[in-house]
Amino acid sequence: MNNSWRQTRILWKVKRRHFTKSVLLLLGICGAAPFLSGCWDRTEITDLAIVTAAAIDKKDSNQIELSVQVFIPSSISSGGGQGGTSQEGGGVTTLVRSEKGSNISDALSKLQSKLPRKIFWGHCKVFVFGEKLAKEGIQEQLDFLLRHPQPREKANMYVSKGKAKPILESLPPLENYSGEVLRELSDLHIGMLVTLQDLDEMLTGKPQAAALPVVKILPPGKGQKKLQGIPYIVGTAVLKKDKMTGTMTEKETRGLLWLRDEMESYTVTFQPKGVKGEISLNPVTAQVKIIPQIINEKWKVLVKVKTEGAVIQNGTNLNLSSPKSLKAAERAYQKDIEKRIEMAFLHTQDKKADILGLGKDFYRKYPKQFNQIENHWNDIFAKMEVEIDVVAHIRRQGYINKPAGLSENEVKDK
Repeated sequence: MNNSWRQTRILWKVKRRHFTKSVLLLLGICGAAPFLSGCWDRTEITDLAIVTAAAIDKKDSNQIELSVQVFIPSSISSGGGQGGTSQEGGGVTTLVRSEKGSNISDALSKLQSKLPRKIFWGHCKVFVFGEKLAKEGIQEQLDFLLRHPQPREKANMYVSKGKAKPILESLPPLENYSGEVLRELSDLHIGMLVTLQDLDEMLTGKPQAAALPVVKILPPGKGQKKLQGIPYIVGTAVLKKDKMTGTMTEKETRGLLWLRDEMESYTVTFQPKGVKGEISLNPVTAQVKIIPQIINEKWKVLVKVKTEGAVIQNGTNLNLSSPKSLKAAERAYQKDIEKRIEMAFLHTQDKKADILGLGKDFYRKYPKQFNQIENHWNDIFAKMEVEIDVVAHIRRQGYINKPAGLSENEVKDK
């Protein structure tokens, strides 16, 4: 009798334990269900106005004008994906809407009241500041873009020549919209590539100087419509603190790209000394080192460049298979790079804008000395000695060595 009672009691305990586990499992599943569903606060894509690019201009009465380029979803099904124009029956892929306000937030709230969908910044890859706004300062606009949770830190930043709004309104024939044109050009390193994060780091760093690519619209060709201009990069804007103080030409920008080690996808054209015609080549490899130095209390910078190029056109009568001719071409290549870098340095020193961030390099190497002069670093930077050491070689002459279209008598071995 005792054994039967004991077995019954053990069996009851086992059943109770299984029941408790089942109840806890059921409660756990029920408690996690609201978190696993993920649909209770979803926002449908059909409820969003997706911004692809934005322009910010300065208006009168101390107001700004915010212009947004919004993607039109229906253009995909209607054939607008063929391009940004309607010249062949396809519809436009974006529309541009603008509104004025005391700041971006004010203009955005007014803009939202005119759009049936919620404005969404998460896909905005391009921000363009108007020239007038850039000269007066972009600090307030940066505060909004960095504080708001949606704008991408990897979005590309630009300054327009004149107003920024027409950049968005242009309808380039080759791409779906103008914002995509600018992004593609930046990826090719035609000019500087500066993201929102880069701009913030440059302006909040010790030099408090920055550089942004300058864009303008290439007028439409003959027979094209008025808005079919193409945005393109024409140089670089130099900013001291948050205000634009000047611009650099395309040639000076090339030197800046060498210094930033961002030299890609462009052609170097030079003329060897004492020779008619020019040689064009593409730099294949480049190694750039910027070495800060303090020698006898004098601050200086040593720039060391090692590069190799490939000839893509020889407009001279030099036979580049000859060692003498090759050396002459390499010397000219070297001098051209030195000149570009020197021009870029002189321009930034003239503006007292350390857009290369040399102050940060000096601080890392000489922290004590830099702390002593930090308050007047711009003056030291403006007078700093710059030494440029370039080693340039031509490793590839192309499929032919001798100039095409010249007889043996016309080709020279310098």
